[in-house]
This record gives sequence, structure tokens and C-alpha cells, in this order.
Amino acid sequence: MNNRFPGKLVLVAGGTGGLGRAVSLAFLEEGAKVVVTYRNQKEFDALRSAAGAKGSSLEGRCVDVTDGAAVRELVDTILAKNDGIDALVNTVGGYVGGVNLWETDPKLFDQMLTLNMRSGYVLARATVPAMLKQGRGAIVNVASKAAVDHAASAAAYAASKAGAVAMMDSLAAEVKGTGVRVNSILPSIIDTEVNRKAMPKADFAKWPKPEDIARVILFLCSDEAKLIHGAAVPVYGDS
Repeated sequence: MNNRFPGKLVLVAGGTGGLGRAVSLAFLEEGAKVVVTYRNQKEFDALRSAAGAKGSSLEGRCVDVTDGAAVRELVDTILAKNDGIDALVNTVGGYVGGVNLWETDPKLFDQMLTLNMRSGYVLARATVPAMLKQGRGAIVNVASKAAVDHAASAAAYAASKAGAVAMMDSLAAEVKGTGVRVNSILPSIIDTEVNRKAMPKADFAKWPKPEDIARVILFLCSDEAKLIHGAAVPVYGDS
């Protein structure tokens, strides 16, 4: 087992969800102190239980990461107790599909923009100044294959994910040369319990596993990936 993050502080937004849980556990296994945001207390309790002895390095905060004031308060609290934030991973997102664009409810369209774009903006706005001050940091934002593969009946989702990639690309250009790196990853449908229940007749074997995606995220946050900046990395295998 590698131990690439001893003493590092990692903020995982949505760190108790299907992908976020795998990311959080992977960072804990490699020596990081992990702070996760969550919306469901039972999910956080399950994560702490799964972390076992590593649970002492895990903190959780019930925070809506689309709320700028709440995220600012969270980051201030983290910085008051730690030397800095070494990595930010945003796994927060949502999906609405199966409907034509002209039939999409405006509330659902706004929901996609909020979950898939605004979350990344709010988190970056709160954490990037601290990373610039400390002269280091890695950001990985979870977008989607849909950002580049625009299927029918998923316009709002595809647009929000494409926008998220563009936003992170611009952020990467803005922080170039500062020691802060910014990248996106593009998974397809991830093999989670929620997705299996939603699509019981799908071929789960082709779906990327959360643990495999987590390994890519950890690599992007590590010093081994110091040359990777402003990338949108496909992580969908054969799917």
C-alpha cells in the first residue's frame, strides 16, 4: 500500500456518497486527514464505521456545498485547526434525464446547474485563496462523460457537466504557475448501489467501479501527477 498523503488535509465534498465514500476511504488509507461534507447522517456514520482504525483521521460536516456562506464557514474552521488544505475533491452532483430539453421543468434545469456547476464554483471560491496563500494544492472536480458525449434526453445534465469542465479549465489557467493544480475527471455511470437500483437491467460489469475512479483521483492529487494540470481525464473504461 502506498502512503502518499501523510499529514495532508483533504476536503472531500459529498464524501459519503457512492463515489465520495470510496475517495474518502482511499485517502484515509494513504495517511491523509479527511474532512467530508455530507447531507445524510446515517451515510456519515457508515463511512466512519467502514474507516475502522482510520476513523480517528476522519471529520464530517453536514454542509450544503451550494451555499457560499456555509462553505466559507467550513473552510475557515478547517484552516483554523490545520496548516492548510492540500487537496479538494468535489464529488457532489446529480442527474436528471429521460426528457427532451423543451419538456424539462425549469426547476430541474436549475437543479442540474446548482448541483453540477455551482457546487464547484462555491468550493473553489472558498478554497483557492487559501491554496494560493500556501503555494500548493490540488483540486479534482468530478464531471461526467456526458460533458463531451451529449446524448438525447439529458440536455440539462450534459450542459451542466460541460459547463463544469469549462469552469475548471478556466480556473486551471488562472492559477497556472502558483503551485495549485486543477483537473476534472469524466466518469460514465458509476457502479453504485443507487445506480443499480435505478437501472436494474443494465450491464453492471461495464460500469466503472468507485474504487477504480478513486485511485485515479488520488493519483491526480499526488506529487506523482505534478505535470497534470487543466486536464479532463476520461475514467469510463469500456462503458
